[in-house]
Amino acid sequence: MKRPGIDLYWLPLGAGGWFVRLNGKAYEALAAARERRRRADLYHSALIVTMPEARFAIESAPIPDGDSAARGVVAGGAVGHRALGRFRVFRYEVRCERDGVIPDLGEAVDSPRRLTDEPAIARRLLELTPRLPSPVWGRDELGTGDMWNSNSVVSWLVTASGLDVEPIRPPAGGRAPGWAAGVIVARRGAVGPLTR
Repeated sequence: MKRPGIDLYWLPLGAGGWFVRLNGKAYEALAAARERRRRADLYHSALIVTMPEARFAIESAPIPDGDSAARGVVAGGAVGHRALGRFRVFRYEVRCERDGVIPDLGEAVDSPRRLTDEPAIARRLLELTPRLPSPVWGRDELGTGDMWNSNSVVSWLVTASGLDVEPIRPPAGGRAPGWAAGVIVARRGAVGPLTR
């Protein structure tokens, strides 16, 4: 097993699936046109936390079925609009899965990035996972100026655990929409209800 610590992975948005990739390209084309800039590659972030006793995969994803305990689900919420959240297809979940895998890890770019070797910080990050805020995915319900998504989850955990997020950047030529939302919410000290 690897030495204890936290590793960040940058996955191309839509890795392993055409639907998310297509929507991401459309979103980025519109955002780039509105902001009068060149299009960028979009990235989704995930974490691997290694402890002496186990390795934990932390990632946000759609809900595949009702067996959330087997996947280590610690949080979740609606996608697009709160009212749509009653339908599984419009919900997301955050997994902190013991000995779990991130399905598209083989497509990660400029990864892994070791964020810390400190076991105490890694444990603190794991302890924070059930306290993740769960606003509507793809919206700015928390007034940060950025939408909440998988990058918000990762940046919230990294910031709330005490690590410096300032030097963390997506791969060259890429963007990580939602990253700022997690940082801002964590710095406000906002946490969600305990879900375990």
